Amino acid sequence: MKKTLLALTALTLSTSSALAANYVGGSIGSGLTFHYQSDLAAGSAIRYGLNLSALGFNFNQLSVGGGVDYLNSFSAGNANLGGLNPYYGFGLDAGVALGSVTGVSVYPHVLGGLSFNVSAPLSVFAELNAGPNISIGTNTDVSFGYGARLGLNYRLP
Repeated sequence: MKKTLLALTALTLSTSSALAANYVGGSIGSGLTFHYQSDLAAGSAIRYGLNLSALGFNFNQLSVGGGVDYLNSFSAGNANLGGLNPYYGFGLDAGVALGSVTGVSVYPHVLGGLSFNVSAPLSVFAELNAGPNISIGTNTDVSFGYGARLGLNYRLP
């Protein structure tokens, strides 16, 4: 897992800053997430997120979660989709919990979504994801996980 994250980080740093657009944003759905996204090429991007829903309001529990997603645009050719831009990708979310429930969870997943440019710096997106959810700790198990999110991206100048 370390090698994958290092490779993705190196790939991000090796892209030209003139080519890359950078975004900040957030999403709701399967958690409340704030993210930073950077274009790798014309049709691909990498997104780093901090999942704040893992913090919760349980005072007997301390949790934090984060993730990284690789996004790639579908080549729609000359098809007019009414301004919608379909994309797909894969990602890895991880979380750590200490307190009444102690453990680590990992969620490798695939995803698909649609984005829409509202105005020059602002776009919205809807996304679905699915994959195995692996938890090790007080409650050790492997289950099928899925999620959905609605989000907002703001392109940085």
